[in-house]
Amino acid sequence: MVRFAKAFWTGDGKTGNGKISTESGVMNDVHYAYTSRFEQASGTNPEELVAAAHAGCFTMKLSFILAETGFTATSIDTKCDIDFQNGEIVSSHLTVQASIPGIDKEAFDKAITNAKENCPISKLYNTKITAEAHLG
Repeated sequence: MVRFAKAFWTGDGKTGNGKISTESGVMNDVHYAYTSRFEQASGTNPEELVAAAHAGCFTMKLSFILAETGFTATSIDTKCDIDFQNGEIVSSHLTVQASIPGIDKEAFDKAITNAKENCPISKLYNTKITAEAHLG
């Protein structure tokens, strides 16, 4: 399976503008620019998209791991913070809030670690990846 996204850019890095689109069409010519990446202007940025990819991938991997061990989550809510410093991503931090009937803390922590280490996006990164998780 191969998936793709496309980026189009005009101009220089600071004053130019771009558009990002995905194969699925969920994103179609979504604006990005210096101001949406380094300031608080509207539009997206690569780090936000990486955070979304990591949160989504981790959460789905966790649900598979839970199922393999006999648990089904009522809900898993994952936030991913990407730390972008001096032109590089230095870390990805996952914050998880989950409701999983019948699971104990030890099994939950083991599943979190497994998902953190083995989701495809985690494996893709060459950066520090951390996670914190809460049951309840």
